[in-house]
Amino acid sequence: MEQPDSPDLNTKKGHTMTLSRRNMLGSGASLLAFPMIAKSRIALAAGGPAFSKRAIDVVKESLVIDMLAPLKISLTADAYTRRLTDAEKAEFRGSGITGFHSAWGLGGPDAFTDALENLAAWQGFVGRNSDVFTLVGEVEDLDRAKARGLCAVIMGIQNAEHFRTVEDVARFHRLGLRCSQLTYNSQNMIGSGSTDRVDGGVSDFGVSIIAEMEKVGMLVDISHCGDQTKLDGIQLAKGPIAITHSNCRALVDHPRTTTDEAIKALAAKGGVMGITGVRMFIKKTDPTTIVDLVDHIDHVRKLTSIEHVGIGSDADLNGYDDMKPEEYAILKSSYKASYGFREKIDTDGFDHPKKTFTLAEELIRRGYSNADIKAVLGGNFRRLLAQTWTPRPEAKSS
Repeated sequence: MEQPDSPDLNTKKGHTMTLSRRNMLGSGASLLAFPMIAKSRIALAAGGPAFSKRAIDVVKESLVIDMLAPLKISLTADAYTRRLTDAEKAEFRGSGITGFHSAWGLGGPDAFTDALENLAAWQGFVGRNSDVFTLVGEVEDLDRAKARGLCAVIMGIQNAEHFRTVEDVARFHRLGLRCSQLTYNSQNMIGSGSTDRVDGGVSDFGVSIIAEMEKVGMLVDISHCGDQTKLDGIQLAKGPIAITHSNCRALVDHPRTTTDEAIKALAAKGGVMGITGVRMFIKKTDPTTIVDLVDHIDHVRKLTSIEHVGIGSDADLNGYDDMKPEEYAILKSSYKASYGFREKIDTDGFDHPKKTFTLAEELIRRGYSNADIKAVLGGNFRRLLAQTWTPRPEAKSS
């Protein structure tokens, strides 16, 4: 993996990247991105990155919700069976993020049992680390977590193959699932994925699943769906739904990005789209930075309005590029070539535990008001969750 340019990074690749990001962000290149606020910056921890007082204040005042944020990206079972270290606890508490939508891509013939195991495993992880986390069952749990200084975990799954029958929707809702994608890149019984050669849209079974999700109060997510399946999902839903983590096709042509047509249709129904920090979804070439990421926020805002854009980072606090090299290679190899991985996956400036503060700085630099920044950081998704988590008994299949 390529190291960020810095005179202090003199060790071999792959050994000091995490430490360097956490300690060095806020000096050097990142200061150049924010020349108007660089004169008055405050470090949140000794040796850590520094931010403007306004950025610190607006993050602290916001209910920050990251609508795609696995708690720990790892391919080993001990990721969810252990207790956090004191350093890890400090990272979560100091991130500024209250709501973590922890969702994994699951599918295949064992999708039902894998989904059960995933929910049990990560809810167990939350329980073992209850001094840091709390589970979310209703939207007010996010407010309570913010007041108590806890991280609130929204349980999700990035697919819907675990719904073998319509009745499974209510079953998983009872077990704590609050958000589910319709597809994950590839065709399933509900619809087509973003990397499928042919997109047939939402199936008859999919129509009934969408209706049942709305009926029980589960958020419908179409992030990884193919273009037609996205449009069908928006049209078929009676109320607003989400694209929790995607970027704008108008700015980068990638199968995982979203067309202007779908973004406008989503907004017309009251939905919200979360912008991701995945490098190849942001820009085709390097450098790819936080500035390029915010271009996507700007695009959604100008295309619709500020009420329809949020954040779904699609990473844990430290990002993908800090994974163990062998796991990093396995992860990349598990996707189709159309994903177009480059050497790095994370976006420069949005690849560290304080990334929310860095994002706030760039929004400030662009002239966003505090109210609009708070909407992007989580206010819009909080409104959407309040709407979609309210059961709709009148929802019926079309």
